[in-house]
Amino acid sequence: MSKNILIIGAGRSASSLIQYLLNKSAQENLHLTIGDLSLELAQRKTNNHPNATAIALDINNVNQRQTEIQKADIVISMLPAHMHIDVAKDCVTFKKNMVTASYVSDAMQSLDAEVKANGLVFMNEIGLDPGIDHMSAMKVIDEIKSKGGKMILFESFCGGLVAPESDTNLWNYKFTWAPRNVVLAGQGGAAKFIQEGKYKYIPYHKLFRRTEFLEVEGYGKFEGYGNR
Repeated sequence: MSKNILIIGAGRSASSLIQYLLNKSAQENLHLTIGDLSLELAQRKTNNHPNATAIALDINNVNQRQTEIQKADIVISMLPAHMHIDVAKDCVTFKKNMVTASYVSDAMQSLDAEVKANGLVFMNEIGLDPGIDHMSAMKVIDEIKSKGGKMILFESFCGGLVAPESDTNLWNYKFTWAPRNVVLAGQGGAAKFIQEGKYKYIPYHKLFRRTEFLEVEGYGKFEGYGNR
């Protein structure tokens, strides 16, 4: 019996996810229902794949949203972060596991007890920063300690590096994600860190003035800013 995955939102950020699951669908016996406000967009993402169905889905239509969620084994919400919560509440009601690509909001956290009581898994973004970078940092630090080494300095940078052949504008600067979201992420909190044994704090209004330049061999000069 095939497992039904409901993907809500077929925007650009969902493209790789959809392709990955379609590639795995025969092997893993999956059927994808891809719902978006734009039926045409959802159809483009299914690309006539036999294990996928495209539907026009308006999440503000409560009956339609709940009907589609009830059909699914797992729901993946690729909606903007503030729109996950109604989907999440339905997943609790109908006992469906859920995945989102967003950090845990206060509203999502408030469902924690109900989710656990129902034996469900709600997987939200663990993050790149903080998240994956913290795990990779601890891997390096633990390896150093296991060999008897002592940490005296650790500084990490993360982000997408623009390939030299794509560095095509006079400013020599490109965002690898929406510029508006970079600014909004900065508003999420001041940067806090420890430098030379002292606690440092950069408030939001100074965040993008206190940048640091670093040279990456073979790729050129990059600019970094403190992140949370």
